[in-house]
Amino acid sequence: MDDVSQRPARGRVVLADDDILLREGLASLCERLGYQVAGQAGDAARLLELVDEERPELAIVDIRMPPDHSTEGLKAARTIRERHPDTGILVLSAFVEVEDALELLVSGHKVGYLLKSRVTVVEEFTEALERIQRGGSVVDPSLVQELFAAQRRDDPLAHLSSREREVLALMAEGRSNAGIGRRLWVTEGTVEKHVRSILGKLALTEDTDDHRRVLAVLTFLESR
Repeated sequence: MDDVSQRPARGRVVLADDDILLREGLASLCERLGYQVAGQAGDAARLLELVDEERPELAIVDIRMPPDHSTEGLKAARTIRERHPDTGILVLSAFVEVEDALELLVSGHKVGYLLKSRVTVVEEFTEALERIQRGGSVVDPSLVQELFAAQRRDDPLAHLSSREREVLALMAEGRSNAGIGRRLWVTEGTVEKHVRSILGKLALTEDTDDHRRVLAVLTFLESR
C-alpha cells in the first residue's frame, strides 16, 4: 500500500472507457483538477484488476464497454461496490438510460451517473467528483427530467406545488438543502419546509442524510 501522506490532495482515480481519445481527455482533465490517475482500462476486466491493485478513491466508468458494448461497465461498477465499498463510482453514458441508471443509483452512497456531454462542463464535472467523494450521490439532470416525463397522470407528484417539484428535482440530483437554496435563491430554512412537505405528501419518512433522500426520491420515481 502506498503512503497515504504522499497521496494527492484530491485522491487517486482509475478510468475505464474503450474510446482511447475520450479516456485520455478524461485523464488530462482529472490531472488538471488535482487528481492522480492511477490507471486506465479499455474493458471491464482490466478495470476490475486496476481497482483491486490500486485501491483508488474514485473509479470513472463507461456504462458500455467491450466485448458486447451492453452493460459491462455497469456490471463492473456493481462488482467494485461489492469488493471495495469505499471506492466512489461515477458511471458515464452517451445517452439517458433510465433503468441502468436507477439500478446503479439504488446501490448506495458514493455513486453517480452523468451523461458524457456533462463532462465538458468542467465546473459540473468537478462538483460531481467532489460530491461523490464526500459520500453523496450524483444524478444527471437529464435523467431527472426523463423520470418526471415518464410519470403517469395519477402519480402522487400531481399533488406537489410547482416550487415543490423544483425542490424535488434538485433533491434527485443529489443537492443538499443549502445547495437547493442557492439554486432557487431562497433560504435554507425555506427549503427545509418544502422538503418536509414533499416527504409528507409522498408518504416518505423524513431523513437528514442527503444520499438517502436521493435514493428515496429515485426509488419512488422508479415505482411509477
